[in-house]
Amino acid sequence: MPGSPYTDLDRPPLSAARLRRALVAPYGPFTRLELRAETGSTNADAAEAARAGEPEGLVVVAERQNAGRGRRGRTWQSPPRAGIAASVLLRPGEAVAERGWSAAPNTGYGWLPLLAGVALVSAVARLAELDAVLKWPNDLLIGDAKCAGVLAEAVPGTSPAQPPAVVIGIGLNVTLRADELPENPTGLPATSLLLAGATATDRDPLLRSLLRSLADWYDRWRTAGGDATASGLRDAYVAACATIDRPVRVLLPDGGELTGTATGIDPDGQLVVETSEGPRHLAAGDVLHLR
Repeated sequence: MPGSPYTDLDRPPLSAARLRRALVAPYGPFTRLELRAETGSTNADAAEAARAGEPEGLVVVAERQNAGRGRRGRTWQSPPRAGIAASVLLRPGEAVAERGWSAAPNTGYGWLPLLAGVALVSAVARLAELDAVLKWPNDLLIGDAKCAGVLAEAVPGTSPAQPPAVVIGIGLNVTLRADELPENPTGLPATSLLLAGATATDRDPLLRSLLRSLADWYDRWRTAGGDATASGLRDAYVAACATIDRPVRVLLPDGGELTGTATGIDPDGQLVVETSEGPRHLAAGDVLHLR
């Protein structure tokens, strides 16, 4: 039966009912979960919901994306049920009295994609039993190959008084085979958990672990008033980041580039690169690790 989710037994479909029981209130940290057989982009779907007034805590998951997006407008897609494509809608600028959360300052929003990277490393280490690291800001590497990425997007409020929402999208290659891997325009090879020798490639527990880890770190960050240092997020990120203390070349958003040594992560989540002209603090850019 062409197109059936059961034609590839190594790639069973996710169950919306099981995921909701595990992840949606009152038993889980999220407010609503939507599972779609196919969509253009889970980030676009979550952003549309944000513009329509959806509260914080929506999760959109797709078995296949046909117009998934990465940083700098790149496309990201994989065969059906071969990976995890999920987006979470957050509203960090809104106070939540019942959880003791004050509104987080928008100056701290840059930590949210890094927070998702930390959650990714945790889930892959726990479930797949692989040594994964992060390339700043949030590419998940196994060895020298990219296995996952994160794209965070701000969604303006419906009025000047309403703070922006943030949509965090995560794409993880789980059972892609060698001939199915995407090309990376920066030259970094791609891999999947399967090809890297993961002990487990069941997407259901992987997705649960990932989303629970993200919710846990988000709770810590919000409880600390959006302070990455006080919440422990900054230390956790530095421990997982393979970019620090490496010579790097950085492709900048304006088309320029710089080279130097990555020396740390500043309190705003920016990468500090020591160049021949002094230190630079970078909020965005494509990092290439140099040998």
